[in-house]
Amino acid sequence: MALLSTFIAVADRPGRTARAAAAYVRRHLVPGPPRPAGAVPHKAGTVVVPPREASFVECRAAGLGPVTVAYERQGTGEPLVLLHGLGYHRQAWGAVGPLLAGSRDTIAMDLPGFGESPDLDPAVPRDLETAVAWLGAVFEELGVDRPHVVGHSLGGLIALRLGQAGLARSVTALAPAGFWTGAERRYAYAMLTAARQGVRLLPDEAMAWLARSPAGRAALTGTLYGRSLCPHETVVASLRALRDAAAFGSTLRAGREGVLFSGDIPDVPVTIAWGTWDRVLPPWQAYRVKAMIPDARLVPLPDCGHVPMNDAPELVARVILEATGLPEDAH
Repeated sequence: MALLSTFIAVADRPGRTARAAAAYVRRHLVPGPPRPAGAVPHKAGTVVVPPREASFVECRAAGLGPVTVAYERQGTGEPLVLLHGLGYHRQAWGAVGPLLAGSRDTIAMDLPGFGESPDLDPAVPRDLETAVAWLGAVFEELGVDRPHVVGHSLGGLIALRLGQAGLARSVTALAPAGFWTGAERRYAYAMLTAARQGVRLLPDEAMAWLARSPAGRAALTGTLYGRSLCPHETVVASLRALRDAAAFGSTLRAGREGVLFSGDIPDVPVTIAWGTWDRVLPPWQAYRVKAMIPDARLVPLPDCGHVPMNDAPELVARVILEATGLPEDAH
């Protein structure tokens, strides 16, 4: 319990406490095992789960410099684009994508500065209007016309803006960012920043060791996940993505500027799904989305936290397939 209490404290008071916790684990719990055969070297340790092979697309929207995006594509059917949240990567959809691929041409992307996508050139503005513009160019380069767009958190907000711009045939947003009060935004930023700070101060081997036990996973991800039942490899990969996200700070700064979403999305089916245990963006924010988009369908995700793709991938896939027009008995 002393160890668990130490790591819970990291989420509330990063910095000195996080360094002390990391040192404790390094000294007492992790003997520094040899690198497993076939593991991929990493500047901060050993990669437990090597990243999947990505394809890359470069696009250039009118008046903008080039933007390069890493992506994975699988399945057949109507095109469906998956956008991750702040500090994540395309593998956040790893358990959901195969459940969609039987009936959808599924494209999971790394947003610039996350996962394997290089960060935006300094000359490319980091705002939602610009994101909509370069994503439209990515769609064109990939040969997809008005795909279904599914997004989580930051990706959910971008998905809604793509719907407004007429670039999506349907929008499914999981806990979309931007529908907060000032106090709620500051709270969410503090939670995510503390989680990242703690992970950055934690050795790779300690992170992997903690992720193997339910108590350790709860200490590492309790603020983000609900059930925390996903494999420990997924936990480690997600935390490394959070740690290594080049665009984390600049994206937070961009999110402080003004109103991020206003108005309706006419003539586009919109589904808003929210984990009932979301501790980062509380589920009552869904009703603010509904007030702006009256025809949006609200779907609660029972027992799910802020990252429902890890908590309940089958449920999330079912919601997405229904939202994109596949009858329930065809799943």
